[in-house]
Amino acid sequence: MTSTIPHLYNLAAVGFCSSSSSKPTSLSSRTTLFFTQGLGRTTPLPLRLRLPISAQAKLNPAAEGKWTLEAAVADSLPNDKRVVVLVIGGGGREHALCYALQRSPSCDSVFCAPGNAGISNSGDATCIPELEITNSSAVISFCRKWGVGLVVVGPEAPLVSGLANDLVKFGIPTFGPTAEAAALEGSKNFMKNLCDKYGIPTAKYRTFTDPSAAKLYIQGQGVPIVVKADGLAAGKGVIVAMTLEEAYEAVDSMLVNGVFGSAGCRVIVEEFLDGEEASFFALVDGEHAIPLESAQDHKRVGDGDTGPNTGGMGAYSPAPVLTEHLQSIVMDSIILPTVKGMAAEGCNFVGVLYAGLMIEKKSGLPKLIEYNVRFGDPECQALMVRLESDLVQVLLAACRGELNGMSLNWSPGSALVVVMASEGYPGSYKKGTLIRNLEEAENVAPTVKIFHAGTALDANGNFIATGGRVLGITAKGKDLAEAQERAYQAVEEINWPEGFYRRDIGWRALPHLQFAGKDKVK
Repeated sequence: MTSTIPHLYNLAAVGFCSSSSSKPTSLSSRTTLFFTQGLGRTTPLPLRLRLPISAQAKLNPAAEGKWTLEAAVADSLPNDKRVVVLVIGGGGREHALCYALQRSPSCDSVFCAPGNAGISNSGDATCIPELEITNSSAVISFCRKWGVGLVVVGPEAPLVSGLANDLVKFGIPTFGPTAEAAALEGSKNFMKNLCDKYGIPTAKYRTFTDPSAAKLYIQGQGVPIVVKADGLAAGKGVIVAMTLEEAYEAVDSMLVNGVFGSAGCRVIVEEFLDGEEASFFALVDGEHAIPLESAQDHKRVGDGDTGPNTGGMGAYSPAPVLTEHLQSIVMDSIILPTVKGMAAEGCNFVGVLYAGLMIEKKSGLPKLIEYNVRFGDPECQALMVRLESDLVQVLLAACRGELNGMSLNWSPGSALVVVMASEGYPGSYKKGTLIRNLEEAENVAPTVKIFHAGTALDANGNFIATGGRVLGITAKGKDLAEAQERAYQAVEEINWPEGFYRRDIGWRALPHLQFAGKDKVK
């Protein structure tokens, strides 16, 4: 029986190499390839195929280690109309973007800089670790050399430093805002001032550079209260203080001790909003915006939303809390006024607006907590496995100001991602710990996909952990319960004693479910 690899190989050159030979070989409608032992359902081809067609690869098992490949020509654009894409970044979000982009019928090939070992091994992109993404001239030279027709910037730092400005200046279509527009994330004070000026609902706040004045304000407001570093702090610059002592300590850590450097030289103290958090994403072309599907993140490190904030320990999509009615309110009262306000300020926004929302318990209405100017991580992983539209064409339309009237197609059901992190995260953690059984985990179900955020290969070719958040175990299901079950089944296959994960991702949408996962991974 023929089994289909769930990757659309959009291939673009003149031949390929089998794993048994380094000599280029032509590909007919049926070609025998020899693969390394243990290749399974989701394992992509070990070497990039190069074809002048867009093909769906079908593997027909003939014997152990031997497979027959059938190339079925898909309806696609002519070869010279397909797009070479460069993704900037090397985390789980970028892995998910590469995965979605390379499945797009109009995609020729995907590069990722710097990428990571998991992205490279998955076949979702060709990683370019030597490309200096902080050097705009180097990125521009690479784009010219390889005919890159779309750059997608994943992380916030290159955006804030002006990479998109430089690329657009040289005529390279770039999905991501200019440095001026990226101030929506780069400065919380900028975002709050915009909200004030254009009537966008957000938490009451004050901005401070003097620690004594900040503490006096906190004393007058009472707790709980939220203290935020104004600038970029890798997702760790927000403290939800439940006591005055915690609030004062947060102020001192930022304004006196400088734990976040220049990012914390100014702090925002804002009211604590009681309710349910949700993430809302919209693609923006400078004038128009179209919504993505809803998602919900889990920021706290511990089960039941306990412990310190993190970059995100898991997510699911769609988020039941964001009903169609609420999504309409978010677009009308938050997203569109932001787009129009930015244009009025001379900072046309092109890219993805990621609105961190609080659905207030007392009013049932959304308020803006913060903006990010890139896809969220790990929400992006849950969204990209559900996306069925041609992502390349959608992002190019945003770059050209042509989003008006467009809509996106999504797979039915739900997706859920469980983040596996190094023990000790979000504090200090050990690097270089060995991770085993990733292939077995991905083979739990056809809809399981593992996205790599912080992995590398050791001298023996084994995956090791190099970051705090390391893996995003993602699964789709007919509903959230099935997606959750599959994701946790995959998690429990992984052998990583130095890793941990939350056992309750999805608990707000599935409050009565019991979780059987473990704190440690085998």
